[in-house]
Amino acid sequence: MGIAKAGGPAVPGPRLPGRVLLLADPDEQVAHDLAEHLAGHQVKVVFCSDGAEALLQVGLQRPDVVLVSARLPLVPGAKVVEVLRRRCTVPVIIGVGPDDAEDAVQALTAGASACVARPYRPYEVLKMLGVTGPSVQELDESVTAGPFSINPATFEARIGGRLVQLPLREFKLLHLLVAHAEKVVTRDQISAELWGGSAPKSNTIAVHIRRLRDRIGDDPHDPSVILTVRNVGYRFVPPPGGAA
Repeated sequence: MGIAKAGGPAVPGPRLPGRVLLLADPDEQVAHDLAEHLAGHQVKVVFCSDGAEALLQVGLQRPDVVLVSARLPLVPGAKVVEVLRRRCTVPVIIGVGPDDAEDAVQALTAGASACVARPYRPYEVLKMLGVTGPSVQELDESVTAGPFSINPATFEARIGGRLVQLPLREFKLLHLLVAHAEKVVTRDQISAELWGGSAPKSNTIAVHIRRLRDRIGDDPHDPSVILTVRNVGYRFVPPPGGAA
């Protein structure tokens, strides 16, 4: 599962196991980030960059939920909602930013099922798709161990109160390790969480671990925080001190 760019021959394919989210948003990076978060939950994200393409793809992709940015090129979000309400019963959620209050009202009046904050929080999207369980709840859980504090809801990683900038996969990796502090996290667990179970290249996990160690100040040549458990995985050992 992952992101699929809408376009190409207008021929619907067979439905695969899992859920399908059609995301209409002017920012493709938003779709990529969301797809990476949802990959481990068997969710396919179909991306459309404008409202006209979204209206076409709803019939072709048969999504379980349509998530539409309030502001879209060609056909605005509220109009997309209005047209879809005349065609089908698929839930349509409107994504709104701090300046989109008027657009949100128009979309709700047109028949949108709900509004959610944009940029999107993966756990909220999973709930909209009807995906539940402990792993979904963990997406939004802040975790702390020693001076490390990781908050997925705000995408913030802090060490002793200091904000550390991390790429998406390294952020997810640190969250996973901190959530299981003092316990071994296997390579299979890391693969499932970061790549949705599809096996990465043989050294990919080791490369991400090395980069993460460097970013958090853990000596890659003599680590004391992220320890390697040979042939199994890694163990996070928090240094002394609490999160500020």
